[in-house]
This record gives sequence, structure tokens and C-alpha cells, in this order.
Amino acid sequence: MLKLTGIVGMASDVDLGGTLHDLAHEDRVETIVLDRRDMLRKRLRTVTDKGTDCAIALPRATTLEDGAVLLLEADRAIVIRASVETWLHLKPEDAAAALELGYHAGNLHWRVAFHGSLLAVALEGPRKDYLARLDAFLADGRITLVND
Repeated sequence: MLKLTGIVGMASDVDLGGTLHDLAHEDRVETIVLDRRDMLRKRLRTVTDKGTDCAIALPRATTLEDGAVLLLEADRAIVIRASVETWLHLKPEDAAAALELGYHAGNLHWRVAFHGSLLAVALEGPRKDYLARLDAFLADGRITLVND
């Protein structure tokens, strides 16, 4: 197991860019794909895309970000990549439905964003679980799924 205890730099850094580019051409850049929740963690165990078992143990003041380089050696690098977030876009039928939907989402502690008249809900678990919680709203037409 490889222990990673800090961030060397960012993949976008000019100083690291050339080295990472060269290593990538030799297929020596390993990636760790993390979701939003895991990016907030300071300690976790994971595996790179090439199978390297890693234990990440970061200082409290350090935060993982997309492009964080955790290891840079002459023959390999390990870079963090953020997974793509998926969202449910919900359109309330009217103001009353919007208020009820907002209350419902708040009670469930869902992470949301507002896009005009749409409520976007970040999927941090199985999509079917979110739809099950919204079933009554969808069934009676108080909300509709948009761009789904």
C-alpha cells in the first residue's frame, strides 16, 4: 500500500505540466477518481485506475481538488480527478409546489441549486432512491423532470 500524505501541486501548474505531459505519453500517470463527498475527506483508502492500493492521509488544512497531484516521481505520477456530478432538474407546477418541494428537499438534506424556475438536486446516491422520494410529487403532476 502506498501512503500519500500531501499535495505536490496541481496538474494545471506550469512547473508540473511538462513532467505530467511526458509521463502521460509513457502511460505512467495514474488517476484516482473521487466523488464530491470523498474529496472532502482527509483520510481514505482507494485504488488508482492502474490498481495501485493507496492510503490518503492529509493534514487538516489540506483539501483535495480536481487535478491535485499526490505523487510525482521520475517514473510515475498520481493525480486526483473529480467524478462528474449528475443532477435531477425539477420543475414545480406553481409556487405552492415549489415551496413544498423546497421544504421536502431541505428535510432530506439534499444539496440543491437553483436554475431559474428549476430546482436541481445533486445525486449523491442511486437515482432511483431520489425518484422514490419524489414519487408523490411526480405522480400528481406537482413537479416534472426536465432534461432527463
